[in-house]
Amino acid sequence: MKKPAGKYAWTVTVGEKGQIVIPKQARDVFDIHPGDHLVILGDEKRGLAIPPKSAFAQFASAVFETEDAGNR
Repeated sequence: MKKPAGKYAWTVTVGEKGQIVIPKQARDVFDIHPGDHLVILGDEKRGLAIPPKSAFAQFASAVFETEDAGNR
């Protein structure tokens, strides 16, 4: 199976303190450096997301959009 361009998948292990290590390839692709602050977004049904800093606003809007948004 050929990998779609721009799509990646990595695995990480959660340590005893709840920490994960972001794989080097992911850090390189998304320009993540020591000391950077990242945002972890969570949705109980959809899971966790760690958006690139440059796309945070777009991801936040999508993650926090509710199923009944049209009912407001």
